[in-house]
Amino acid sequence: MALLLIFVGFYQSWNVALGIVNLCLISSIMALGVNMQWGYAGLFNVGIMGFTALGGLTAVLVSMPPVDAAWAAGGTDILLAALSLAATVVAIIVARRLTPRTMRLPVTIVLMIAGYFLISEFFVPAARQIEAVDSAQTGYLGGMGLPIVLAWPLGGLVAAGAAWFIGKIALGLRADYLAIATLGISEIIIAVIKYEEWLTRGVKNVTGLPRPVPYEVVLVQQPWFIGLADWLDAPDLSDLAGLFVKLCYAALFLLVLAIVMWFAERALRSPWGRMMRAIRDNREAAAAMGKDVTGRHLQVFVLGCATCGIAGAMLTTLDGQLTPTSYIPLRFTFLIWVMVILGGSGNNWGAVLGGFVIWFLWVEAEPLGNWFMQTITLPMADDSFLSQHLVAGAAYTRYLLMGAILLLVMRFAPKGLIPERH
Repeated sequence: MALLLIFVGFYQSWNVALGIVNLCLISSIMALGVNMQWGYAGLFNVGIMGFTALGGLTAVLVSMPPVDAAWAAGGTDILLAALSLAATVVAIIVARRLTPRTMRLPVTIVLMIAGYFLISEFFVPAARQIEAVDSAQTGYLGGMGLPIVLAWPLGGLVAAGAAWFIGKIALGLRADYLAIATLGISEIIIAVIKYEEWLTRGVKNVTGLPRPVPYEVVLVQQPWFIGLADWLDAPDLSDLAGLFVKLCYAALFLLVLAIVMWFAERALRSPWGRMMRAIRDNREAAAAMGKDVTGRHLQVFVLGCATCGIAGAMLTTLDGQLTPTSYIPLRFTFLIWVMVILGGSGNNWGAVLGGFVIWFLWVEAEPLGNWFMQTITLPMADDSFLSQHLVAGAAYTRYLLMGAILLLVMRFAPKGLIPERH
């Protein structure tokens, strides 16, 4: 893998190689989160993108400065709507405990309807007023203006909180129903992020997120950096600045990956990890031995989603913007699952290797496909239908390659490149 990345650096550019490395590191963290759920406990979660999107949303809410005009226009009513929601939830919980069993459902329905109208009384006008505040530039409440690195652990906490709530409802379902439920919940989360403009600007995107690393325009003006460029005899100062920034990102991402990996390995080798594998291999036997299967599943579900939330906050930080339309659950969920299956389900090192291999191939498949199609169509006439068809179809090389890899791995190496150790 290292040799392939070095090859890209020499024959394409080092900026491209380091860009691939950074995305591979983030993909590896996401693959670790899925491996915790599937490899440790056998939970089939296909709602990965929803929790990743929550991490990205947290990056915006933590790092962007607050929009004072938007808060003045509707911030108070938004807070009142949130309090109304909390009061409705508390009222339903208390009512269900105090009322007879036969009356619980009608009382719950009545309280939900009343709560809906109470929340709407504050929320609907507030959202309209906030979105009308300089909608071309802001039109949302903004964030807290804190360092964006804080959003990484907080993104994990937000995703963990959502996972706990979802897990309390969905983890009692059978594997196939759990997959459907998590996919549906992921779609709901992404829809909220996409259309609630008062919170995320929706499809207008939030751009210009603060960086945890220096800006290139600042670097090229620093005397120490100019001296470094002279010492390295770099022909282009801006290219060197881009490389330096990507190296800084790589160092931060590598540190996070090392921390997550250390905890993941400690958990896997602990008595808790052995219990999780026992539940995965024979749920009924583990339950017969007195293990709380649903409780342990909830634990590992929360941990895996928290890891995906951290990766989502890191990805938004690297992009410098939140783009809700880029969260495509089936596309990226499929990729992360291929990473885990290729690397070796149940092996953390395999998940990391799968993250690197699959993302590298995903990025490089299209240019290699274009080169291959251009090469084999050279003897053909320019107006040949077959030539035009092959060149136009080169863009789909990556999808064909991912499907072929998954089929080959499932047929010839079902345990992955680095199988789980027993």
